[in-house]
Amino acid sequence: MDLRTKYLGLELKNPVMPSASPLSKDLGKIKKLEDAGASAIVMWSLFEEEIESEQLELHFRTSIHSESYAEALNYFPEFSEYKIGPDYYLEQLRKIKETVNIPVIASLNGKSMGGWIEYAKQIQEAGADALELNIYFLATDPNKSGAEIDKLYIDIVKEVRKAVQIPIAVKLSPYFSSTAWIANELSKAGANGLVLFNRFYQPDIDLENLEVVPNIILSTPFANRLPLRWIAILYGRVNVDFAASSGIASAEDVIKMIMVGASATQMFSVLIKHGENYISKILDDMKKWMEEHEYESIEQMKGSMSHKAVENPAAFERANYMKILQTFDPSKIRF
Repeated sequence: MDLRTKYLGLELKNPVMPSASPLSKDLGKIKKLEDAGASAIVMWSLFEEEIESEQLELHFRTSIHSESYAEALNYFPEFSEYKIGPDYYLEQLRKIKETVNIPVIASLNGKSMGGWIEYAKQIQEAGADALELNIYFLATDPNKSGAEIDKLYIDIVKEVRKAVQIPIAVKLSPYFSSTAWIANELSKAGANGLVLFNRFYQPDIDLENLEVVPNIILSTPFANRLPLRWIAILYGRVNVDFAASSGIASAEDVIKMIMVGASATQMFSVLIKHGENYISKILDDMKKWMEEHEYESIEQMKGSMSHKAVENPAAFERANYMKILQTFDPSKIRF
């Protein structure tokens, strides 16, 4: 079975890779992921706040003794003693490149232009094979229109595209009034790929301490319905490669995503549950399924169940919604 695929112009041995997560902070885990068959490594995200923090830290430490006597200079800190966020990220990127023989995709997470442009350049210089832009902007201002939010995303991609030559993917949220429009505009702005979808972590309330607290809930296979639908709709209509993210937990999930048009899939929750070696099981199960159903390659099945390929494309749209509601039988639900 030929599992090879192409994503962001990169030749991958298969369509399975870990998504941006803390797993990539551990070189030992990264090596296990590669040995298990991961086709690429997506690094954890470098946050805009970390970039800003480094800039503030640098300013503070270079100015705090500026009016002191010369004898005080021996108190000046050695910067090498500090693991400042962005510098540490670039150092780890170089180490990962030295450790693995598969592509390494860096990830930037931000909400404005910030220091993105400069660090995109440094990430490229450090050897990243591609860059994933994880734009996390929560539109809470009632005076800011959807068009302004769309423009922010497009402008960020345009500026990063001007700054680097490596491929760029945008990890997109599903919260747009027109997902198809923003996908097409990001493609025209210079994005080579789209990762569908970003899964924002929602806060919770601690009722005992009356505090807003973070609460991470791992995704389930149900979550993959959203990227499956939108990749199916966008495939062949927007000129980018697609990676599916959220709820990818089995060989069947990966195959479905390929069939609707994805070039690659990203996973995290299932690796946390079952360990890095679970990728090898997914790949083995994919090969068995393909052999049983007489598929010889990933390319053969890619897009075969997309919106433009199926006999009834309305199944991905409103018609299917109406059919489900009209034919739903609660007595057939199994818990």
